[in-house]
Amino acid sequence: MKYLRVALFGLIAGLIGLANAATIHVPDSFLYNSVLGQIVFGTDTIKCALAPSSYVYNRATHSKRSDVTEITGTGYTAGGQVVTPTVTNDTTNHKLVIGIPQIIWTGSTTITARQLYCYKLTGTASADPLIVFSDFGADVSSSGGTFTVNPITIEYTNF
Repeated sequence: MKYLRVALFGLIAGLIGLANAATIHVPDSFLYNSVLGQIVFGTDTIKCALAPSSYVYNRATHSKRSDVTEITGTGYTAGGQVVTPTVTNDTTNHKLVIGIPQIIWTGSTTITARQLYCYKLTGTASADPLIVFSDFGADVSSSGGTFTVNPITIEYTNF
């Protein structure tokens, strides 16, 4: 694979804040785990959760959910939400596209987060492999309202 291009479609929005476009990170372990069959989209349960600004992402060493600090707050459930990613094999443009859908925490949600991370659920945080991180660039908050993270697209090109 010559290039890994990651794109974000949309912005991250909370009730009282709007973040700039996010920076997307793919852990070094993700492609390796996928090739070995340890992450299978369409079969495995994939979840996305939120991390605070105090968490410092490390691409090389953070490979499991237990490596990440998760936020707490009213209306937020530990472990995040189940998502259904899409996987498209684009043979015309020679790329593989993984899409993480929009994620919405509804109701009276009062939280502040700096990052979203997605992982395969195994039932044990120390065994849950990480898939992708989205750093909002600044804290995003909701105060008694909805917290929304817009879709993420990961493209593997020229392989």
